[in-house]
Amino acid sequence: MSSSERGSELIAAFNLPKAERRQQCMKGILGVPGVTILLAGLCLSWLGCGSDSRPASANVAPTVPVSVATAERRDMPYYLTGLGSATAYYTVSVKSRVDGELVTVNFTEGQHVNKGDLVAVIDTRPYQVALDQAQATLSKDQAILVDAKRNYERYKQLLDESGAMSQQQVDTQQALVKQYDGAIRNDQATIDSAKLNLVYCHITAPVSGRVGLRLVDPGNIIHANDANAMFVITQLEPIAVLFTIPEDNLQAVSKQMAKGKLTVEAYSRDNQTKLGTGTLLTIDNEIDQTTGTGRLKAVFDNKDNALWPNQFVNVRLLLEIRKNSTVIPAAAIQRGPQGTYVFVAKSDQTVDVRPVTVGFTQENVSAITSGISPGEVVVTDGQDKLQAGSKIETRQSAINAPQPAGQVTSGPNPNAPRTGTPGQ
Repeated sequence: MSSSERGSELIAAFNLPKAERRQQCMKGILGVPGVTILLAGLCLSWLGCGSDSRPASANVAPTVPVSVATAERRDMPYYLTGLGSATAYYTVSVKSRVDGELVTVNFTEGQHVNKGDLVAVIDTRPYQVALDQAQATLSKDQAILVDAKRNYERYKQLLDESGAMSQQQVDTQQALVKQYDGAIRNDQATIDSAKLNLVYCHITAPVSGRVGLRLVDPGNIIHANDANAMFVITQLEPIAVLFTIPEDNLQAVSKQMAKGKLTVEAYSRDNQTKLGTGTLLTIDNEIDQTTGTGRLKAVFDNKDNALWPNQFVNVRLLLEIRKNSTVIPAAAIQRGPQGTYVFVAKSDQTVDVRPVTVGFTQENVSAITSGISPGEVVVTDGQDKLQAGSKIETRQSAINAPQPAGQVTSGPNPNAPRTGTPGQ
């Protein structure tokens, strides 16, 4: 075979897949004289027919970048969370106790009024006339009573001294005195009723609170038996919040209430803004069977009027503060067929798999009852690429543990609760 033909075969062999190139080279080696073995060796080297060679570093496990955090020992607040709504501590629908024309309204809609403030006046003239009439009747009956008493004394004296008056006449006069005395008392009651009606004509605020929209305008005739109120007053300071928690937690709440007052925090609908801090007032006397929850009532001072009646709120009830808890970020907790575990970073930059027991999870922090000791370093991010013994490159992260009530600042709270019930 000429050199040009051999060159064409080499070019064609170069375009074949690697496995076929190797076979072609081996055939060429076996079919040529010994003097051409050196040339065949160069062919093997050029066509890549030799064995695959890989860098020595290809068998070395790669280093995995992870985030880590150090387990800490601290006091851990334990919260129960629930959904609720604010409700006015007192709601009063103000109606008139007398009939008459509404002549004066002494408030503006939305105004805050204090208990006893005059808020409306009904025409007093008819009741003043009734009072004058009752007083006149009283004066007449008082004069009649005086005359009846004098006649009784005369009849009694005549009976005792000369017998000129019969006992029957004396008894009849005595009964007449008692009759007029009863009329006097009746007249006095009529006067008191007329005075009371005059008082009812001046409507005062029964509680301190905010006046709602006016439902009746001046000039209208008001009746005591009207179905609709003239206006509504709601007490906002203090204000109550009704919320629910699972029935399984009611026993624990009841035990903690026996030890002292429990703190309750109210958050906005998006769970980012703290609206106020109050105290738990009471637990309802029954459980809702349809939902398996119990209702609780808390009271808030609400000095800044951050809470409004019927406003939806997220509620956190501080049940207790568990002392000296071992805490780690909740992101470090992994779950598998054998239960919960974490990756623990060792001093040689490798990780170990450690089973742990989670006491409870609060927000983004978990309290560990066994498996981890304070000071140990756990992996919080990048666990999906790890196994026991993996090499790691660490970057430190902090534990943002929740703060007990009273230490949480108001305003947007990045650590606000985001679950309905803490993990058990």
